[in-house]
Amino acid sequence: MTETPGSQPATPAGAGPADADTADVDTAIPVVIVTGMSGAGRSTALKALEDLGYEAVDNLPLSLLSSLLTPGTGGGRPLAIGVDARTRDFGAAPFLEELDGLIRMEAFRVRLLFLDCDSEVLQRRFSETRRRHPVTPDRRVTDGIAHERTLLAPLRDRADEVIDTTDMAIGELKRLLDSNYALERAPGLAVFVTSFAYRHGLPHEADLVFDVRFLQNPHYVDELRPQSGLDRPVGDFIEQDPDLEEYFRHLTQLLEPLLPRFDAEGKSYLTIAVGCTGGKHRSVYTAERLGAWLAEKGERVSVNHRDLKQDGAVK
Repeated sequence: MTETPGSQPATPAGAGPADADTADVDTAIPVVIVTGMSGAGRSTALKALEDLGYEAVDNLPLSLLSSLLTPGTGGGRPLAIGVDARTRDFGAAPFLEELDGLIRMEAFRVRLLFLDCDSEVLQRRFSETRRRHPVTPDRRVTDGIAHERTLLAPLRDRADEVIDTTDMAIGELKRLLDSNYALERAPGLAVFVTSFAYRHGLPHEADLVFDVRFLQNPHYVDELRPQSGLDRPVGDFIEQDPDLEEYFRHLTQLLEPLLPRFDAEGKSYLTIAVGCTGGKHRSVYTAERLGAWLAEKGERVSVNHRDLKQDGAVK
């Protein structure tokens, strides 16, 4: 299982060294089964996968899973199938039994994606939308969250990938899904660099975290305070710090041998987080510079700034 946050490589459920001998991964139809906690972004993920070219099917009864994927009946299109605790005849044990059967179908490449989120954040999302929890509509939301977490624990343990959307904006989730599930995705490691503010906590999805709070802070220069690390005057100010170049040299020297090792281990996605106090100046500048260095090295890289702006929270 690959968990985001985490550093374990993504491996299709049930995969092993002999898989290349038993299934043609170039012709097998991709199937992503999307499950997880209510309010963690399952619907958003299904829509994002649909935008990537998958045919999305939500709340499919477990008894129909196998028939949907019977060779010759799916039209050959990649599928994204939403399953959660509200699904008719749902149960963890029957679901995992169905999953094992699907994995044995050589015509398909099945992956199980689990969307998770901190319980307090889930409670806040339900409160903001004035929704009752679908698993226990006649009880408190907190009871529903706790019950669903217990109910879905075997699925989380079995998932090929766990994505924690606690601090994730919709754009970040879409970028993550695009990197891991794009149908035309180039082989190899994709690197995601994000800046962040320590005052808002570490990114849950981070694999590697670097602290640049030691650099001189543009926040205390009146004309630079309203600008960000994307603006040239801020970059010029940070570059005057006598320790910057040595730090960046050591940072790249650390990363350079690690990237091929992550790739060799089968890790498809690496998230590097760079933090400063406010997530506006030093971390943004360093993240942009690191992204440019990675691109020059030929890595597939995207850069985001978590706390510089918000493009909507996952719901």
